[in-house]
Amino acid sequence: MSMINSFRRTMAITKKEIRQLKRDRITFAMVVMIPLIQLLLFGYAINTDVRDVPVAIVDQSDSAAGRWIVEAIKVTQVVSVEAYYKTSGEAEAAITRGEIRAALILPPNLTEKLANKETLGQWLVDGSDTMIAGAIMQLRNMPLDQITSIAAKQAPTFEVALFYNPERRSAVNIIPGLIAVILTMTMILFTSAAIVREREKGNLELLITTPIKPLELMLGKILPYIFVGLIQMAIILGLGHLIFDVPINGDIAQLLLGTLLFIAASLTLGLIISTIAKTQLQAMQMTIFIILPTILLSGFMFPFEAMPKPAQWLAELLPATHFMRIIRAVVLRGGEISDMSFDALWLVGFTIIGIIIASLRFNKRLD
Repeated sequence: MSMINSFRRTMAITKKEIRQLKRDRITFAMVVMIPLIQLLLFGYAINTDVRDVPVAIVDQSDSAAGRWIVEAIKVTQVVSVEAYYKTSGEAEAAITRGEIRAALILPPNLTEKLANKETLGQWLVDGSDTMIAGAIMQLRNMPLDQITSIAAKQAPTFEVALFYNPERRSAVNIIPGLIAVILTMTMILFTSAAIVREREKGNLELLITTPIKPLELMLGKILPYIFVGLIQMAIILGLGHLIFDVPINGDIAQLLLGTLLFIAASLTLGLIISTIAKTQLQAMQMTIFIILPTILLSGFMFPFEAMPKPAQWLAELLPATHFMRIIRAVVLRGGEISDMSFDALWLVGFTIIGIIIASLRFNKRLD
């Protein structure tokens, strides 16, 4: 009899929890959405086969052989020719700005080199991404059947110059990107629970009686964590430089500016979540919902170019995607924020719009 009563009490609590879960719409949605998003990301969006790498061509030969080589490279689908430049210097500058990942330099005496079965040209490659560099290096030796009218069928070779990471060490690419991932996790998590914590502790009752405005409250919640984010950035990059010999080629002022833009955007996103979530558990669940796509779609683990277009569109909505480009450009390629103006302006716009949305959603009354 006691076992029956125990079973009834257990089932009563179970039914209570099920009813509570049904009322907690955000938690119930996370139960369904998190595995669904993971399935879609890993099964559809994530692709380790590098395709459509943006490259440029510097064809100094202006010959039929040069045009045939370019067409043969296009057929591989490994690269996508995005630009043509007159000099290798222009191509190198485009690589530094992040507009292209590599450039093929074809010399003026291309036809002569082809006839003598010499090295035909040179690939200039952004070696900071080892997967991209590996895909381009596969094009060093490629059969070009189209040029049999000029020379015997052969496998022409190209020299490869790897910029920024000639040793192809993965740490050089991973550690700057790790700054974006860690700041996303901590900044959003800290602020996503900010308003919720005030509500759960009853502090909103005090805020109601004060003349503080919603915008002032939002900014007050953000400011302390800016310094936390800068400390985390310094720790990751400093130890990465000392332990893993990750180069810091860019200006520190540019690095700080880019990091501040991203911290502001991430904190703003956390504030928006805090105005939606009812409990700190919900805030944490929604934060995880943001972190998963950030890790998988921002270019941290997988090349951005390898993802399908819909996944790239989704990635463009994430602040981490834009910061990933900025931090790697500044730290590894010695670029400047002006070189990444689109990404910088996107982070600024996201922050402004996000603060406005969070302020409008917040009201000084208890639900």
